[in-house]
Amino acid sequence: MKILLLEDELMLNNAICEYLKGIGHMVESFTDGEEVTNSVDNSFDLLILDINVPKKDGFEILQELNERRLYIPTIFITALNDIEDITKAYDLGCREYLKKPFHLEELGIKINQILKKDQKSTSHVRFSENYSYSKEKKTLYFNGEPQPLTKKQLDIIHILALNINMIVDFERFRIDIWGGEDIDNPTIRAEISRLKKALKEDFIKNIRGLGYKIDRFYSI
Repeated sequence: MKILLLEDELMLNNAICEYLKGIGHMVESFTDGEEVTNSVDNSFDLLILDINVPKKDGFEILQELNERRLYIPTIFITALNDIEDITKAYDLGCREYLKKPFHLEELGIKINQILKKDQKSTSHVRFSENYSYSKEKKTLYFNGEPQPLTKKQLDIIHILALNINMIVDFERFRIDIWGGEDIDNPTIRAEISRLKKALKEDFIKNIRGLGYKIDRFYSI
């Protein structure tokens, strides 16, 4: 996962970054809220936000992202333990509220819970205003009509749908789509490029140097 971390305590920031990278995640870390609002976009799979930070607090950041309709799973890490703060956090849409001090392994468990829940959520997901996908039937629909795609193209759509809102890297494509064959990255890019050309809307995002992702579509 690509994770954005906001934590103004430098020692804790460094410790969390080291731990997350050690268990295979990519991390971009910040120490003040203003930097986050200028940098966050939907290439991130998860936000880990402290609440009491300089310039703009975690609550304000999540509220602003909601107003921008930028919905990214969020974990708050904070020393605040009043029920009013906890209630506000969940009202804003956070997934987890982790009270300091905590074990880094506990944070890892929370992240895995979010990952598993997103992968096993509803069997029918919407990719755009017109495109939706049934994970159960392994069928892509445009305005409710099944779309003719090759098996490999559907396999690509399927793995992206199982990892909705998360980046699927080239190695994952190699293992899940090509059965672990020694396929180079340009071959994978070419296959996905052909798939995108077969679509009427461009909902598959190229995350440069990392892989591809599909964001869950929320109608206004």
